[in-house]
Amino acid sequence: MTPSQKIDTPLFHSVGSIADSMNRQCYVVGGYVRDLFLCRHSKDIDFVTVGSGIEVAEAVAKHLGRGARCNVFKNFGTAQVKFRDTELEFVGARRESYSHDSRKPVVEDGTLDDDLSRRDFTINAMAMSVNRDNFGELIDPYDGVGDLDRQLIRTPLDPDITFSDDPLRMMRAIRFATQLQFDIHPETFAAIRRNASRIEIITAERIKDELYKIMGASRPSIGWRLLLDSGLLAIILPELARMKGIDVVDGRGHKDNFNHTMLVLDAVAAASDKVLLRWAALFHDIGKPVTKHYDPARGWTFHNHNFVGAKMVKNIFRRMKFPLGADLAYVSKLVELHMRPIALVEDEVTDSAVRRLANYAEEDLGDLMILARADITSRDEARKARYLANFDLVEEKFRATHEKDVERNRKNPVDGLEIMELFGLPQSPEVGYFAKNLKQAVKDCVIEDTREAAFAYLLKLAEEKGLRPLFDPFERERQRAAETDEKDTPLND
Repeated sequence: MTPSQKIDTPLFHSVGSIADSMNRQCYVVGGYVRDLFLCRHSKDIDFVTVGSGIEVAEAVAKHLGRGARCNVFKNFGTAQVKFRDTELEFVGARRESYSHDSRKPVVEDGTLDDDLSRRDFTINAMAMSVNRDNFGELIDPYDGVGDLDRQLIRTPLDPDITFSDDPLRMMRAIRFATQLQFDIHPETFAAIRRNASRIEIITAERIKDELYKIMGASRPSIGWRLLLDSGLLAIILPELARMKGIDVVDGRGHKDNFNHTMLVLDAVAAASDKVLLRWAALFHDIGKPVTKHYDPARGWTFHNHNFVGAKMVKNIFRRMKFPLGADLAYVSKLVELHMRPIALVEDEVTDSAVRRLANYAEEDLGDLMILARADITSRDEARKARYLANFDLVEEKFRATHEKDVERNRKNPVDGLEIMELFGLPQSPEVGYFAKNLKQAVKDCVIEDTREAAFAYLLKLAEEKGLRPLFDPFERERQRAAETDEKDTPLND
């Protein structure tokens, strides 16, 4: 099915008929047309009319009936019609001019050619008519179809003017290159480098939106490498740009932490579509440039880079207007903990060590393990395989320890009534103190999950409080065991 056949539907014909009745030229434009050629589905449809787009939108909403709702934005000269699960946006064709210190354009009425020429990239500067006389006709003055075939991001006009007028388009170029895995035309990319400093007039919120779209791509490293090579990264996230490079002292160098981070990021993206986990991967070593130190005996060290990095994440989130609260807590926690699973692999894996990490990570333990696995990027395949196999053992230990905890949490080895009887206590907060501490000691593997160990622990707690037992609990346990044995012994004939 050709792109023109894909718009051969009642909705597009209705819009065209209404435009015809108003003697207006009307075209579906931009990203929707691009996605028709890429065979990608979109629920957002942009229309350009020669004349008032608001008037056409209001007429379309009236025609569609009770299920349609029209929102008008007079300041922008646009209107949006929401119909079922589709959004139709209408705008009059226009031309724009910019001042040097602002990305807010001066807008005037224009022709379709004016409108298409002001668009960011050739692949977004295509239109298809919905009028009856030329329904489905493609208008492609800048060879957008050819650039789709060539998998190329290119500006319709002079890229220096395009990016100077609206510097956010530099971010959009990199975002489209990442999402579509297209190349950026050499002249276009050179213009991004020349105009990188113009990004400073763009608000953090707008930059953040583009970065999140880059992070949602299947290979987000494409975008981050382009940001670095273009010079934009040093302005937007200098902390990340500083990770690039290798310092050598006495012939000893460390790995390029930026390249390592890109490998980790793509590995996490392949394992999970959770964008926050991808941000944790991007920032997991952000503290290394700050903590980098050369020791003649040990070589390069990055002591406490995880703790330093977690603090840096908080500053970055605030500066970049990223979501705070739960999102910030999640990312900073994973950055702080990302070394812990590796430490478990290198040391003896004990129940208590596993339990401590599980308690710290809580419900994010699974994500932490995805990050830890991705963090193994050694080119020594045997070493890498050994680490990953050890991670399998650690995760099995997590499961086994969790099952033990579930069993332990069902009931204390010694219950509250027995504590009251042992020390002659009434029901009181003091009994709760003994019961709570006993439960925690069992959970943390401080003591074994047996009645004997529990009584020994309770007697120790009581001694610290100057409290004596009314009887010897161990003697009573032996008596009960003997009585049980006697009952279970068959009588001699």
